[in-house]
Amino acid sequence: MSHAMTIAVGADHAGWTLKESLKAWLLEQGHDVIDFGTHSPDSVDYPDYAAQVGESVAVGKVDRGVLVCGTGLGMAIAANKIPGVRAVACNDLLAARMSREHNDANVLAVGGRLLGREAALEILGCWLETRFAGGRHVPRVDKIAALERRHGAERHG
Repeated sequence: MSHAMTIAVGADHAGWTLKESLKAWLLEQGHDVIDFGTHSPDSVDYPDYAAQVGESVAVGKVDRGVLVCGTGLGMAIAANKIPGVRAVACNDLLAARMSREHNDANVLAVGGRLLGREAALEILGCWLETRFAGGRHVPRVDKIAALERRHGAERHG
């Protein structure tokens, strides 16, 4: 591991079990973890947890966020509504690596119904260790931020 980070985690009922495994692994790796829940397998609404994790990333309270729902898709969609969040649903290693290298993704969403514990840990480890490549990718990530600013102002202005 390159360095310890503060990582926010969140899940809905479909991702709760996997979130608990990922959280335990993160702590074993020396990371600080803020767990926004859910804390049981009782049915909940995933946007509530995506919002809490995404907002903590966007304001810089944490370095990265990890979300788990059934597929990772709903969590990523919800988290991406928060300006400053670049959430990706990754259920394989290539997507995890490329999301960091090219997109500087700051929130990872995975599917508790799609991945076993070992596959999810491998994806998370890859995603955490991969650095943003910078270079030609910086203007592209900057354009994403410009889209957020432009469309946020249109909605609220």
